[in-house]
Amino acid sequence: MSTGWIVLGVIIVLVLFAFAAYNRLVALSQRVGQAFADIDVQLKQRHDLIPNLIETVKGYAAHERGTLDDVVKARNAAMSAQGPAQVGAAENQLSGALGRLIALSEAYPDLKANANFQQLQTELSDLENKIAAARRFFNNAVQEYNTGIQQMPAALFAGTFGFTRKEFFDLSASRTEVEQVPTVKF
Repeated sequence: MSTGWIVLGVIIVLVLFAFAAYNRLVALSQRVGQAFADIDVQLKQRHDLIPNLIETVKGYAAHERGTLDDVVKARNAAMSAQGPAQVGAAENQLSGALGRLIALSEAYPDLKANANFQQLQTELSDLENKIAAARRFFNNAVQEYNTGIQQMPAALFAGTFGFTRKEFFDLSASRTEVEQVPTVKF
């Protein structure tokens, strides 16, 4: 009779642990989702700012059509991207195109002195900082989640509960492009 109670006690402990592991993994998964939503909000603000920036530049650098078209194409691609990997790649392309657009201001002193352009450039810079912070928070949440599903003994239950690895919001292959300092020639 006492071995029956011991087996029942072990089963109850295992079930309680499974519930606790499941609840912890759900919480970590929700944190990842919330962190990606925070990035998405910042990116939407960035996307909304870009048309104003383009219109301001158009007035001063109308013959720079290729650069303006590149920004529009990159913005459209970024807005339609899905998931951290696709969004990360599209946003990296957009960052490069925006960098070229901002570099145009060096060639057009009137544009560089324009108050509207300066305000938009400041807002864009502020948004870039917020996006970087949101990306760091997201990647931290993904790291905690991925660690949570791989650590024992939760790893025994994670696959059964349907928890799979999440992707980081990473600069990946285009890291060298983003880190490269633009050259400005006069």
